[in-house]
Amino acid sequence: MNFWDQQFSSDSFKYGTAPNAFLAEQASRIAPCSYVLVPGDGEGRNSVWLAEQGHRVLAIDASSVGLSKARKLADQRQVTIETECADLTHWVASRPYDAVVLTYVHLPAECRQAVHQAVAQALRPGGILILEAFNPGQLAKTSGGPKNPEMLYSLDLIRNDFNGLLHETYGTEIETTLDEGPGHQGPACVTRYIGKRV
Repeated sequence: MNFWDQQFSSDSFKYGTAPNAFLAEQASRIAPCSYVLVPGDGEGRNSVWLAEQGHRVLAIDASSVGLSKARKLADQRQVTIETECADLTHWVASRPYDAVVLTYVHLPAECRQAVHQAVAQALRPGGILILEAFNPGQLAKTSGGPKNPEMLYSLDLIRNDFNGLLHETYGTEIETTLDEGPGHQGPACVTRYIGKRV
């Protein structure tokens, strides 16, 4: 059992079942009935919510335990999502997507840029990517996230990763208060980014 299988093995949802607040706030940017790719969605909170909004969704995660809970959540909400258990460092898109949603997908430095570029390249021209992640200021906080500074994302780092692939339409580093299940609770330092595929 891998780390995330262990994290998702309880009956409760580590990050809750409500969508990420920034995603919910920005979701109107995604065209109706879009094909949406949601890498690293764990137990499915964002994928299921996007399906409830009428989108066709593929959730990818390395945890089969998390994806099983995602499918059960979709059944409970009476929507359908596709799931794929995969390591993002080896994943290859089989179709173009209208949108990509990345929330708190923190990757090791040696593979982060390649994964970010791969998911951006999965977008059709004009497709949108919505990202929220912890930034280096999060090291001083207790509301979640990795404690390895190399796995925290500044806005400049994100801009560099997507340079030449996405046109930035929104970018900021802010402090906010998280209320996302037991895994993300309290004051947090986050990076938010929205870009369109060029």
